[in-house]
Amino acid sequence: MTTVPAHGAGRVVAPASTGRPHPIRSLLSWESRAEAAVKFSLQRWSIAALRVALGAVFAVFGALKLFPGVSPVEALVSQTWEKLTFGLVSGQAALVATAVIEVAAGALLIAGGAFARIGLVVLALAFVGILSPIALLPGEVFSPVGPTLTGQYIFKNVVLIAAALVVASQVLRGSSTRR
Repeated sequence: MTTVPAHGAGRVVAPASTGRPHPIRSLLSWESRAEAAVKFSLQRWSIAALRVALGAVFAVFGALKLFPGVSPVEALVSQTWEKLTFGLVSGQAALVATAVIEVAAGALLIAGGAFARIGLVVLALAFVGILSPIALLPGEVFSPVGPTLTGQYIFKNVVLIAAALVVASQVLRGSSTRR
C-alpha cells in the first residue's frame, strides 16, 4: 500500500485511495437506500392499510352486537342509548342501531374513496356514542382507584380515534394550507 501526505498534516500520512469504497461506507449506502425504499412503500400503503384495518375492527365488533349474548358490551350499549335518547331506545333496538352504525362505518371505510369520507362521518357519530358513557355512566367507567374494566375498554378507543384522524388527514379533500 502506498501512502501520500495528507493535506496540511505535516508528517502524518494517509493511505492512498484504492478506488474501492470503504466497506462501512458501502453498507451505510445500502442501508440508506433500503430505508428510503421502505419509507416509500410505507407512504404509499400504510394509510390505506390503516383505513382498512380500522374499518375491519368496526365492521367485526359492530356485527357482534347483532347476535344476542355475543358482545361483552351489550348492557353498556343499552344503558348508553337509554340515557342518550331519554329512555326512547334501549335493549335490543339499541344494540341493532349500534351494530348498523358500526358495520356501516366499517364497510364504508373498507370501500375507500368517497365512501371512506362518508364512513368517517358515520364513525364520528359512533365515537360520540362510544365515549358518552364517560359522562353519562361514570359509575360504570370509574372505580375509586381508576378506570374499571369497562372504562379501560372505552378509553382504548383513543387509539382508534387517533387512527381515524390519520386516515381523515389523507382521505378528506380540500386544501391543506392554512388561510
